[in-house]
Amino acid sequence: MDKIKNNILIIGSGPAGYTAAIYAARANLKPHLVSGLEPGGQLTITTDVENYPGFGDVIQGPWLMEEMKKQALNVGTVFHNDIVTSVNFESKPFIAKTESGKEFVSKSIIIATGAQARWLNIESESKFKGFGISACATCDGFFFKDQKVIVVGGGNSAVEEALFLTKFASKVILVHRRNSLRAEKILQERLFNNKKIEILWDNKVVEFIGEDNPNSLKQVLLENTKNGTKLKLDISGAFIAIGHDPATSLFKGKLNMDNENYIITKNDSTETSVKGVFAAGDVKDKIYRQAVTAAGMGCMAALEAEKYITENN
Repeated sequence: MDKIKNNILIIGSGPAGYTAAIYAARANLKPHLVSGLEPGGQLTITTDVENYPGFGDVIQGPWLMEEMKKQALNVGTVFHNDIVTSVNFESKPFIAKTESGKEFVSKSIIIATGAQARWLNIESESKFKGFGISACATCDGFFFKDQKVIVVGGGNSAVEEALFLTKFASKVILVHRRNSLRAEKILQERLFNNKKIEILWDNKVVEFIGEDNPNSLKQVLLENTKNGTKLKLDISGAFIAIGHDPATSLFKGKLNMDNENYIITKNDSTETSVKGVFAAGDVKDKIYRQAVTAAGMGCMAALEAEKYITENN
């Protein structure tokens, strides 16, 4: 087994992981970063990015991730296109093993494995992802000014997305497979009182329909969950809001997590329940879920890891 001794191991490669790498490398800590299954994270499937500070024009998500990666490389980060399969936080230094047989022996670890939006997993959905279908109203709502959109889901995030979209869309239709919402009562009240929002109870999405070359969403086919009747709607956008899953299965039983498996960190800190192990980005943040907040936490994690290494070395 290839044994690599290092100061900081960063697991994950979205905005949080790359920013942590940039700061750690600039502190001369020679960080090693393991990219994971989806190098670049969720931004690699986000086409137009308009809300990342510093760019006057619309930029592409994959391009932004490539630029962050280049920056991290240029300041001295060592990249590994690999997947971490086990971690041992009880040993000091910490030990992490990868799929390809590497063993990292690290003074500190930064977890930036992110979270994935849950999708409906119907065939037509993948075709229009980024071309009318999104899992983030805050990111993409602006593109649907004066257009008709649907939101799929019935929890807090679905209701929040629907309310947010009323700032842009001419009409928002909430599609829910049951006849009552799981969202908090105060949110439901706001939803029911908003004249721009219509609710379609007891309905599920069967198919997304649109045009090819370039792909663009035009319609959605719904099916009533009680009587099976079909309904076709003309829409420009669909927002899937059925929850997120943080990529934390590797750390279960090793770090404190909440009931949704997000890693818990100390207040105003990225430090986890294990000293020397830090978590940044969507793996610990279920509120904001933005590239810029993830990057900010990556910076925090690197600064905290540097302080931890200095004090404990």
